[in-house]
Amino acid sequence: MASSLAIDGLSAAYGTVHVLEDVTLAVAAGETVALLGTNGNGKSTLMKCVMGMVKPSAGTITAEIDGARHDLTRLSTEAIVDLGIALVPEGRRLFPRLTVEENLYLGAYRGAARAALRRNLDQCFELFPVLRERHHQLAAHLSGGQQQMLALARALMTAPRILLVDEPSVGLAPMLVRRTIDAIRELKEQYQLTVLMAEQNFTQAARVADRGYVIVHGRIAFVGESPAALEDNELIRKFYLGM
Repeated sequence: MASSLAIDGLSAAYGTVHVLEDVTLAVAAGETVALLGTNGNGKSTLMKCVMGMVKPSAGTITAEIDGARHDLTRLSTEAIVDLGIALVPEGRRLFPRLTVEENLYLGAYRGAARAALRRNLDQCFELFPVLRERHHQLAAHLSGGQQQMLALARALMTAPRILLVDEPSVGLAPMLVRRTIDAIRELKEQYQLTVLMAEQNFTQAARVADRGYVIVHGRIAFVGESPAALEDNELIRKFYLGM
């Protein structure tokens, strides 16, 4: 069954520093939605709120999975992951002294994922053949692009229903950015995932997003119901397209 995510009136702070203010957005079942914003505008904090890593000061975060609604603000990170919500964090956050295969196994710790470990591992290697070739290699010895593939594959090992991807293009060469974004699209289409992607590379995000939101200083400044609508927005033209 379908999975969706709804955020309503979300505010969050680190001590006295307010990062998110009254953020409302939604990701419908099977959608890829881009959250666009330059560094320091609250994209990663929003992702951490969804995952229960940062507790919001106001607002609700609701995931609907298999017809059941879950208030994520009341759940631990472990419980949120167990629902089938996975995060590919900014900077990848791999275990550098473990092998590719060991990193992948660590993604399969929730019950539903353990039951399908071998199938999910085969799917990861089919989607990212270089990981099969390097399955005994330490994660620290992979290139940046290969590490991003491993981070995506580790999330797939959790057997997710909703996938959060935080800044997948950071630190990658332009050609690798394109390959990474293509991999996210393939993951979404092949596994019928619902995807929320935080990104500052508008050109690449627009290639895979059904629609998007622009966040500025912790507030949603614009909602684009299509990539074309986003491209026609003054904020996008000024900050992302240099126009």
